[in-house]
Amino acid sequence: MLDTSILAVYFILVFAIGFYYSRRERTSSNYFLAGRDVGWFAVGTSLFATNISSEHFIGLAGSGASTGLAVGCYEWSASFCLLLLGWLFVPYYLKSGVFTMPEFLEKRFSPACRWYLTGISIVAYIFTKISVSLFAGGILIREIVGWDYMTSAILLVVATGIYTVTGGLAAVIYTDVFQAILLIAGAVVITVIGLDQAGGFEGLRATLPPDFFHMIKPASDGVYPWPGTIFGTLILGTWYWCTDQVIVQKTLAAANVSQARKGAFFCAALKILPVFILILPGLIAKSIYPAEVTGDNAYPLLVMRLMPPGLKGLMVAALLAALMSSLSSVFNSCSTLITMDVYKKLRPQASERQLVNVGRWSTIGIVVISIFWIPFIKNLNTEVYQYLQSVQAYIGAPITATFVTGILWRGATARAAIVTLITGGCIGAARFIMDVLRNAFKMDLGVLNPVVDFSFLNFSVIVFFFCILLMVGVSKITTAEAQEKIEGLTLSWGHALGSRSEVILSSVLAICVAGLWFHFR
Repeated sequence: MLDTSILAVYFILVFAIGFYYSRRERTSSNYFLAGRDVGWFAVGTSLFATNISSEHFIGLAGSGASTGLAVGCYEWSASFCLLLLGWLFVPYYLKSGVFTMPEFLEKRFSPACRWYLTGISIVAYIFTKISVSLFAGGILIREIVGWDYMTSAILLVVATGIYTVTGGLAAVIYTDVFQAILLIAGAVVITVIGLDQAGGFEGLRATLPPDFFHMIKPASDGVYPWPGTIFGTLILGTWYWCTDQVIVQKTLAAANVSQARKGAFFCAALKILPVFILILPGLIAKSIYPAEVTGDNAYPLLVMRLMPPGLKGLMVAALLAALMSSLSSVFNSCSTLITMDVYKKLRPQASERQLVNVGRWSTIGIVVISIFWIPFIKNLNTEVYQYLQSVQAYIGAPITATFVTGILWRGATARAAIVTLITGGCIGAARFIMDVLRNAFKMDLGVLNPVVDFSFLNFSVIVFFFCILLMVGVSKITTAEAQEKIEGLTLSWGHALGSRSEVILSSVLAICVAGLWFHFR
């Protein structure tokens, strides 16, 4: 009864926040970018909540139970990527006044780049981000609460869609603030209880292999080779944290560059936590229940076995918060892309009311698609789930190369950008198809087998540098953009400078993360 009451209070608070922001008069800026007046704390916590979804509770804890802390390289690399977002990308995004990342590419390069990134993003969000979140969320809900997968998934999609449709990005951001606090609190509680049951760090070290506590693996490691975990995660992280619409849209809503930058720095600090509150529980589960932990069940097992009534309700609410915060961000970003990069592009004279209405109907459409997609997600297995996640890794390198080169180098051309995006995208698609054929359908690919065996992290490093070289090479033989056209969109040191406090804050944060990484090397 107590657990049910806690869940009821959670839903009441989420809807109250969402509907409060739905009462405001809306323009496209209000609806899609929360009026561009959000402070750093809300930006930072929303970024964190958007990132931490149900697959993190499943995947990070599962990897921790299987291989130890090494998967934490993604989390701490993210801190450096968020520093890069604040210092390099944010000033140019905000100065350009764009609503979306495809719109920025059009301003810097060409409409073709905008159409390419819009299409890739919408398809990837529907068939990977939403799918992965609902798949992992279904595992958690089934294992912990015992709810029917179809019913619970539909209810969560509809509930999330309601406050996203009505309140726009403001509702998403401020519900994220509440949900971020809740999911951190729940994760901390279970980590503390679990660590006590395991006998502290001494007990973990006594019962687990020594390499479970090392984050830097040999270059020959098939999953976490050190070149990939250091450089590959930074490349993919730069794509995700600095160029992906779902993430960057939160910084576009900031009141100014300083608020956006501080929000990114705050999220960078929060990203230290998942190693200790999401991955460490996987090690704890492996230590306490070595015969029962299979990977994906690590976190649900801890919740079911260790959490007393009341705290169990808090933990379930935290898991729902993780799922709903990520879903709401994807729904809102999809509607922003459809409205601003498709509808407004085709109907440039559309009124503010029309844009907001299209945004709301687009969100409803994405919710409906998600509901019809749920039966297919239910039938996925863990291998396909991993493949869906890898799609983002394979499309990230060329997008990162295009954005980075476009901002850092005035000589980058529109022709080079579209060639790089398409070529790099085809390379990633080819690798993804080979992965599926070999690993899912057990096909022998002959001479191509070594390509599939090659770590995708190392693969992304190679593709990234190839795309950089391709971008530079094609730019050299094509006509550069007029300098006045790209003014304010490429590197200018004056725009990148920040206050002394921002310099000190980011420096201290970088030293702390590097020190932690060195400690667990």
